[in-house]
Amino acid sequence: MLRPERMSKVSVTGSKRVIDDVIETIHDLNLVHLSDYDGKIEGFDNGNPMEGADDASEKLVTVRSLQSTLDVDEADAGPTRIVTDEALETELEEIRVEVNELDDRYGELEDELRDVEERIDAVEPFADLGIDLDLLGGYDSLQVAVGEGNADAVRDELRTAEAIEAFEVFEGDDTLAVFAYPRGDDPDALDDALVGVEFGRLEVPDAEGSPEAYVEDLRHERDTVESKLDSVESELDDLRVEHAGFLLATEEKLSIDVQKAEVPLQFATTERAFVAEGWIPSDEYATFVEAIQDAVGEHAAVEELEQADYEASGHGHHGPSDEPEPVTDDADAETATDGGTAADFDEDDSPPVIQDNPSVARPFEALTEVINRPKYTELDPTVVLFLTFPAFYGFMIGDLGYGILYAAIGFWLYRSFDSEILSKLGGVAMWAGGFTALFGVLYGEIFGLHLITEYVWHGALGLPDAPLKKGLHVGAFAQLWLAASLVFGIVHLGIGYLFGFVNDLKSHGARDAITESGGPMLLMVGFGVWLFSSHLQGESGPRPELLYRVVELPASVGMAALAVALLGLVLVVIGEGVEGLLESPTYALVNTVSYTRIAAVLLAKAGMAYVVNLLVFGAYEVETHGGGTVEYMFGLFEIAQPAHETHFMLFSTATHGGEVLFPGLIHSGAAGMVAGALVMVVGHLLVLALGVTSAGLQTLRLEYVEFFNKFYEGGGEKYHPFGYQRNYTTED
Repeated sequence: MLRPERMSKVSVTGSKRVIDDVIETIHDLNLVHLSDYDGKIEGFDNGNPMEGADDASEKLVTVRSLQSTLDVDEADAGPTRIVTDEALETELEEIRVEVNELDDRYGELEDELRDVEERIDAVEPFADLGIDLDLLGGYDSLQVAVGEGNADAVRDELRTAEAIEAFEVFEGDDTLAVFAYPRGDDPDALDDALVGVEFGRLEVPDAEGSPEAYVEDLRHERDTVESKLDSVESELDDLRVEHAGFLLATEEKLSIDVQKAEVPLQFATTERAFVAEGWIPSDEYATFVEAIQDAVGEHAAVEELEQADYEASGHGHHGPSDEPEPVTDDADAETATDGGTAADFDEDDSPPVIQDNPSVARPFEALTEVINRPKYTELDPTVVLFLTFPAFYGFMIGDLGYGILYAAIGFWLYRSFDSEILSKLGGVAMWAGGFTALFGVLYGEIFGLHLITEYVWHGALGLPDAPLKKGLHVGAFAQLWLAASLVFGIVHLGIGYLFGFVNDLKSHGARDAITESGGPMLLMVGFGVWLFSSHLQGESGPRPELLYRVVELPASVGMAALAVALLGLVLVVIGEGVEGLLESPTYALVNTVSYTRIAAVLLAKAGMAYVVNLLVFGAYEVETHGGGTVEYMFGLFEIAQPAHETHFMLFSTATHGGEVLFPGLIHSGAAGMVAGALVMVVGHLLVLALGVTSAGLQTLRLEYVEFFNKFYEGGGEKYHPFGYQRNYTTED
């Protein structure tokens, strides 16, 4: 559970005449995470791809290109099928030709449509001028400019231009046409005159007649091209429906063929023999041996090189076997020169990681992998995340209504997406929603209203109040949660230090484990316990109410805890020197105090929900009778005070003798009721969303920054066995 599944390094040594059968067998098992041969063994080279690898790769590229063109997805698959070699040669080529012809035609039509639209864009500014296009150019003595600008400014500029003898400006909605007669023979007289005014010149299209008619013709041409595009798109869609299943199955077959054909590149080979190494789950070793023997008999030897322990080094270094098991295949027994197993097949090879968590905790692997997959030699923190993340989150939000919505969103993510990461995040959201709902029941709240307290804890069970209060209006509970947050921090960080101790013990030895993890842990736990004791005040001295709300420890326990903290400080200084001494306040208290954000978010979220409900329902004050419980109708929330209590209300309380503090939107007429409903929905949706960005992010911060930093590095390699999960093809 805290360790990954144990892995074994295995090798298969055999004659090349059975390499195809061995590859088929290993592929079908889908068990072996193959190691890459690094080329360092004398006499052994990396293998060559099998015959047909290039052809299969080319066809695979073709198939994927066709899938992209036709926009094929897995929903178009249909039943599984067998893809024959004949179909790969004939049917695939026919589909390729047909699809490429339509795709080329589609591309040509797109280019044609783009050209028509550009011409429309070029002519449309001229349509509102009411001047035929052939009249906007071709003059010997007149100079013409068409563009966008301010007509009055253009006229003023031309009046003062010495080079212009006469001019006329025609205005459209957005376009100007300027005709000018120059005084001399300067061909640029008009252009020079317009330099001093804002004027965006437009190129006059090479066309004749009315621009309105020309634009209309172009629009008809555009409609025709779009119709042809729709027709070609429909034909492509028909091809997708007809051939999607075949293309998906063909891609799968070719992917498998390429995978098998290229795998010898990972083997160590001679002219007649090969050696392959890889990692398999240790429990599957017997199955692996049996499968190889059934496939090739004595023509290949299988050896378990090691069962990887959880030490930090030593994997991947394999010397020759003391008693190699030869391959009895005539002259092909030139297998492992000087031994049955090659030395240092891949000296950097380390076991891949299969996280071994209970099914209920597996969604939280997604949160672990946000940082990185755990190393094979590290403790996996996923189970701790499973136990703490939803608990912290639910404790901070603590509302039945919000919890149900979070769980519903999580269920939607879990069921609606094929992505493994989104599915796991959906599981995390469901657990967080479940704990939010659970704490909501304990707090007696649903959408910030104490209906559960009123109708369940008080009404059905006869209890005076809910078991827990958030402390928004009861200061004792606010102090209680602040102190409880410190306890949560001590326990959570203590687990992190304990994990770090185990990792250090395996990786670096007892001394480093004691000084690097044990010292900070003793310093933190000792100082934390001392804070909860009465040592400073004495047995009968003043009581620090903040700390004693959770637990009260005698002074003797505090003194013993202080001695433990001093021992931890000594170990920290031994391990880290002066730097450790400077960091000791962080170890002792700062990291722990960081957990008070749990109580802070709890109060903040309770306050936000309270404000929303206050705006909607209003509040009234009723004097208690001798400090007893006041009777009220539809009282939805309570603020305990010595002589008064404040309640949310649904209806007017004039008949109950209450003093209205704030009437609430729903008591302010029809418009107020509509506004109240809007505030109710939007307000609680906002609180729901901010719950993710506050409680969610703050919880993740505690997990990643405070907890993970005490022991976790990550960087493990994911287990990728050589094989393929068939979805669209069958071999039978």
